[in-house]
Amino acid sequence: MNLLPQEKFETLGLSLPPAPQPLGIYKPYLVDGKYLYLSGHGPVNDDKSLIIGRIGDDMDIEEGKLAARQVGLTMLSTIVTNFGSLNKVKRVIKVLGMVNCNGEFLRHPYVINGCSELFAEVWGQENGIGVRSAVGMGSLPDNIPVEVEAVFELY
Repeated sequence: MNLLPQEKFETLGLSLPPAPQPLGIYKPYLVDGKYLYLSGHGPVNDDKSLIIGRIGDDMDIEEGKLAARQVGLTMLSTIVTNFGSLNKVKRVIKVLGMVNCNGEFLRHPYVINGCSELFAEVWGQENGIGVRSAVGMGSLPDNIPVEVEAVFELY
C-alpha cells in the first residue's frame, strides 16, 4: 500500500512547528509554474523559539543533524500552512543547506542529512531526494546552527 506524503508524515509521529513569518523583506515561498521555492528556513521549535548554537563550539555534530531535521519540519510546516497538505508536492528538486560552524568543522553534508532524510521519509527515495549542496558558514542569522532553502516540484 502506497501512502501519500501527508499520510507518511503522520505515521512518523512528528509535530510541525508554527510556520515562520518573514522577519525581513522577502517571501517565505514563491510559486513559479510547477515549482515551489522556499526561502531559507531555520530550526523553529513547537513553542516558536529557535534552536541556537554553532556546531563545533556550542553543539556537536549529532545536535546539528537534529537541528537540520527541525529545519526540515519547519519547511514542511510552511508547505502545509500555505498549501494545505504535503500531497501538493510531487518531489524535492534541490536543497541548499548552510551550517553555522567553526573553521575546523568539515562534515557539513552529515549535518544536512538531518533534513534530507526527513524529506526522503515523506516523499520516498525516488521523489524525496533531489540535488543538494551543503556548505559551512561563519555565522547565520540569530546564531542558528542550520539554514536550508529548497525547490520542490508541485503537482
